[in-house]
Amino acid sequence: RSEAGSGEQGSSMASSQGKSELQSADWMATLPESIHSLPLTNLAIPGSHDSFSFYIDEASPVGPEQPETVQNFVSVFGTVAKKLMRKWLATQTMNFTSQLGAGIRYFDLRISTKPRDPDNELYFAHGLFSAKVNEGLEEINAFLTDHHKEVVFLDFNHFYGMQKYHHENLVQMLKGTFGNKMCPAIFAQEVSLQYLWEKDYQILVFYHSPVALEVPFLWPGQMMPAPWANTTDPEKLIQFLQASIIERRRKGSFFISQVVLTPKASTVVKGVTSGLRETITERALPAMMHWVRTQKPGESGINIITADFVELGDFISTVIKLNYILDEGEADTT
Repeated sequence: RSEAGSGEQGSSMASSQGKSELQSADWMATLPESIHSLPLTNLAIPGSHDSFSFYIDEASPVGPEQPETVQNFVSVFGTVAKKLMRKWLATQTMNFTSQLGAGIRYFDLRISTKPRDPDNELYFAHGLFSAKVNEGLEEINAFLTDHHKEVVFLDFNHFYGMQKYHHENLVQMLKGTFGNKMCPAIFAQEVSLQYLWEKDYQILVFYHSPVALEVPFLWPGQMMPAPWANTTDPEKLIQFLQASIIERRRKGSFFISQVVLTPKASTVVKGVTSGLRETITERALPAMMHWVRTQKPGESGINIITADFVELGDFISTVIKLNYILDEGEADTT
């Protein structure tokens, strides 16, 4: 890419770049007014798959959810094995603040304890351990405090090695960090931007554990279904995404389309040193982005769309722009 010239051209390019960043950081606030009263289940919302995997601690032990073969591989090859694992497990390169600034509004979160940890800390995990949960939540809260019309979905969908008291600690952590920003669980179709703005709510927390039933601000996991294609084939993925959208609408819930390809063991072995991004994601990107561009939000369309390496291929801005179809629809009917 050529560098911007000096003088006026450079400064105008810089200001337009700043403007696009500003818009993605506040894209919900700047949506057309006709969209403010629509249920969030009808909006197109960009999300990240394995949102916290950008920070994977190679010095940490292997996560408890990994099969014995992986545990053995690491015990024999040590740090080298963890470096290779990281290339396949890290599905994001941007931290929370950067993802939020770029427009991501849904986070896919997996939480784990560490074996034999005397502090009982909670960590984000995906194969290897990541950062402490409280640090990530603080980062999200700081962004929301600065962007008070933006709304974020936190989806706690996998828990590893957690006892009842770990869940209690996490609930207290959420309360302590976000306080009144969390929207209590109600019928999904009642939640619009207007509703949230009037009540100063900015966060919907989904919690895939029976604990959710005891805490008013935890939305049950079944209100955030995320069917998983489990394939390395872009064509099969797209067929799966289409079929699951057709099935979606009976549920009266939010809905995730995971535009994500999952490596098989043989793929990992073949591309072991190049990793997920080069071996799979970049290769399949044109087909996946074409699918995203041809979608429509609304009652019988897409809702939340998640991807790996969300900075690739204009993924985020493409999803956000789909919302403007809803505004055109409103204009047509008036």
